[in-house]
Amino acid sequence: MQQSDSEDLQDISQSQDDELYVHHTFTVDKGQQPLRIDVFLTNKITNATRNKVQQAAEAGMITVNGRAVKQNYKVRPLDTVVVLMPHPKASYDLTPENIPLDILFEDDDLIIVNKPAGMVVHPGSGNYSGTLVNALSYHFQQLPQMSGNENRPGLVHRIDKNTSGLLVVAKTELAMTVLAKQFFHHTIDRKYIALVWGTFNQHEGTIYGHIGRHKRYRMMMDVYPDGDEGKEAITHYRVLETFNYTSLLECKLETGRTHQIRAHMKFIGHPIFNDDTYGGDRIVKGTIYSRYKQFVENCFELIPRHALHAASLGFEHPRSGKRYLFEIPLPEDFNQAVMKWRAYSQHLNNKE
Repeated sequence: MQQSDSEDLQDISQSQDDELYVHHTFTVDKGQQPLRIDVFLTNKITNATRNKVQQAAEAGMITVNGRAVKQNYKVRPLDTVVVLMPHPKASYDLTPENIPLDILFEDDDLIIVNKPAGMVVHPGSGNYSGTLVNALSYHFQQLPQMSGNENRPGLVHRIDKNTSGLLVVAKTELAMTVLAKQFFHHTIDRKYIALVWGTFNQHEGTIYGHIGRHKRYRMMMDVYPDGDEGKEAITHYRVLETFNYTSLLECKLETGRTHQIRAHMKFIGHPIFNDDTYGGDRIVKGTIYSRYKQFVENCFELIPRHALHAASLGFEHPRSGKRYLFEIPLPEDFNQAVMKWRAYSQHLNNKE
């Protein structure tokens, strides 16, 4: 059932970790005279009231050219205006799709899937097909859902579109409930492998800092070290290898916030390699020489997404109580980038 435009602006309250969905996108006409954005959107969105538009602006749900604006902002020619909401634009019937799944383990209660980079986990924000949930729906035909988990059947957690690696999916209500409790109580063991910019003085460390929605760039998360906003987030890391200008890390999540590792790594000055959201898609460390720039560009081509991989997942089986641990090696693109950095580092060190 399609929601009406007036309903789009009815619920703008959200926790700072909620996912945001694009509801409207407008490009301002070339001949547009300066006009307050609340007036502009009231004219553009059917049945929308100026008061509701103003509330959405106050909540940071209206962006212009990627930045959140207030209701008195005056639109200019060719501005891109986006209205975001904490719920999908429309409710829809989930379409099962025959998409191959890389299944590591399956029994009557759960399934362990190795998600490739580039696959969206669940429908939403313009991705209503080709997702992991579409593939799971075809595989299982019918999966359990939790309240508030509509159109995400069987999912108790997720990883970003361009993050590869392990996900556990519940096949029964029992599994859904027990696994969700383990995630809530932080008894799930999750380890990620990340290639980040820079090197570290210490072999291991812990990053503390609440994570919440970025105040200006609403599709990003930000770190609030004083804990005055967002939700508690703790990431433990250990250096596996260093490559002069980058490092390979193992990251263990104590909490599971949206973009946690990516936001935390940017916060400490080590953005994930080729992370185009958090500043890792440019040269952060290294030399000014053109050969080095070309080398980095070649690495970006090898792994054309952020270098983050969900490598291991441990939990208690919801029925037997037995402790399970699943591990998956780096995918080919990630491994090729690591090998290239390793060879480059060895070459530099041999010259010294």
